[in-house]
Amino acid sequence: MTDAPAVAIVGMSGRFPGARDLAEYWRNLRDGVCSIADFGEEELAAGVDAGELRSPGYVPAKGFLADADRFEHELFGFNATEAAALDPQHRLLLETAWSALEDAGYDPRDAPDGTGVYVGGGPTEHSVAAQVDRRLHARLGPMHVRIFTDREFLAGWLSYRLGLTGPSLTVHTGCSTSLATVHVAVQALLAGECDLALAGGVSIGSPYKRGYLYEPGGIYSPDGRCRPFDEKAAGMVGGDGVGLVVLRRLEDALADGDPIHAVIRGTAVTNDGAARVGFTAPGVDGQTAAILEAWAAAGLDPADAQFLEAHGTGTDLGDRIEVAAATAAFAGARCELGSVKSNIGHLNAAAGVAGLIKVALMLAHRTMVPTVNVTRPHPDLDLDATPFHLLTEAKEWDARGPRLAGVSSLGIGGTNVHAVLEEAPPPVRRSPMPSGRATEASPHRSTPAAPGQGAATVVLPLSARTQAQLDTAARRLAAALREPGAPPLADVAHTLTHGRAALDVRAYVVAATHEGAAGALETSTSAKDPLGEAWAAGEDVAWPATGRRVHLPTYPFAGDSHGALTLGAPPAAPEPQPDDTATAVTGLFLTTLALTGPSDLDRTYFAVGGDSLTAVFLVSELRDRFGLDIPIETFLREHTLNEIISKALNPEDDDPLGDLLDELER
Repeated sequence: MTDAPAVAIVGMSGRFPGARDLAEYWRNLRDGVCSIADFGEEELAAGVDAGELRSPGYVPAKGFLADADRFEHELFGFNATEAAALDPQHRLLLETAWSALEDAGYDPRDAPDGTGVYVGGGPTEHSVAAQVDRRLHARLGPMHVRIFTDREFLAGWLSYRLGLTGPSLTVHTGCSTSLATVHVAVQALLAGECDLALAGGVSIGSPYKRGYLYEPGGIYSPDGRCRPFDEKAAGMVGGDGVGLVVLRRLEDALADGDPIHAVIRGTAVTNDGAARVGFTAPGVDGQTAAILEAWAAAGLDPADAQFLEAHGTGTDLGDRIEVAAATAAFAGARCELGSVKSNIGHLNAAAGVAGLIKVALMLAHRTMVPTVNVTRPHPDLDLDATPFHLLTEAKEWDARGPRLAGVSSLGIGGTNVHAVLEEAPPPVRRSPMPSGRATEASPHRSTPAAPGQGAATVVLPLSARTQAQLDTAARRLAAALREPGAPPLADVAHTLTHGRAALDVRAYVVAATHEGAAGALETSTSAKDPLGEAWAAGEDVAWPATGRRVHLPTYPFAGDSHGALTLGAPPAAPEPQPDDTATAVTGLFLTTLALTGPSDLDRTYFAVGGDSLTAVFLVSELRDRFGLDIPIETFLREHTLNEIISKALNPEDDDPLGDLLDELER
């Protein structure tokens, strides 16, 4: 065992082709499922150029992410207009961050002070189309369009909407982006820059069904399948996905009794420099150095590795160079070899975290999963002369010592990242976490029961944005409580009371056993409890901390489809302006703020979701389109929108002194 400092993965969340969550992702990996989708001509006709679709080289396949255009915008404070403008990558990253924090046992709206954010994303069709959409620019303004669509602001949106106050960095290293974010987050944790960190990436080139044009000699597969290291390997297939991990220093996670998915023992980043045949080509020495440096940082011998999750794109040059580099680094090891790109395609900026999460799941389940679409290693690789065996069937992960694996991710431009993962240490049951002031009406009667009195009773509170989602959350929790090895009810209660946001639609159950809790959740019948009743009535409840964080089902998102911009049609011209200025100005407010109707005009600017940047845009639009001047301070006062519109249309009626006196009297 090494004494080198390490980092624990305490939370994870992701959506990948064929998998709405990590439970489905694991089942697909374990069962050797290829989740690359093949599309029919009718599915593609609406979004693909007809000439391109008829091309003999067009391959109608992709690692397709279902429902990638859906977003529960209300949960994050966006109106419908903003949600439609927001890039799908931003939308999915926000929801995935929420789920990852919940999986770690933290309230997404009340994460610890100084939580860091380290994320990255790929280029998107939506972002490019937004830059040339004149109607969108006229409606929102150039600044809004940029901050809603540019991947530069991925980290900033997470920090802003979730109130995370630690370092917030958007990282770009090409295809190795998401594993590079993990490296940066690990270094920040070990340096004490933050105590909790979100890291990972997202890539949604387009949420729609798209194929690609195959070119002989290019990097893409001619048949829509990726076969890393196989004799039939002929290139990669693109895909979309998102994944995030929540990280803590291992010593802190152990001290708090946190549930741990896996341990990151070491990470390293290198670049190939000029030692390669071209800018897009990989290099042997740089990859070898990244692996050796990561294992040195871990204080471990690469010869002890049992599994390598390779970058594994299935290209001739890429596979040969990666095997050569890994062979030099893992000399003396007997190591299984795999690549998740065979299952889900190449996820670009999210590729590294997809592999990291795959290995963390394998360690947790003590099972190695196969690389699919492969039959026999490529003879040119001569794997028999290397430390590697290409794994084609799932098998139990047996090990005499700790289970250890490496994860590699390589980026165009030469940035190589490697991470060393170890299985989580055995959980140690500790006394409850220190709590704040407890009340007599405790939600957990967690003192040991006297003989003959049965098990202790707990209150399990739930909340959601809608009743349908609350019902779904109850069903999922009931199923989790019936699973073998379900956590103690006191820990379940602690996680629900301290690791979930308090939303508007609420319920609770009281139970003393797992089966009793599951039954009550399914039937919505339960004994009454004073704090439970206060919770259900919408009150703020000071739940005492009497348990530990545990992994539980996360929030069941149910957002609407907000679509995505495409480059398939020419940019729309600005909407014609009505002759009536008052009608046009009212329409500007209704559209910009995504109001549901004229009744919303009786609310204040901030009550309908306005912010300072939107106010700047409205002031500019009123001046440039209508010749109306209105001070921006007007938006910052307690005026209704109707009053603001009236002041814009009738500036002579404006009374700054009266406004000031009115404000002082409020």
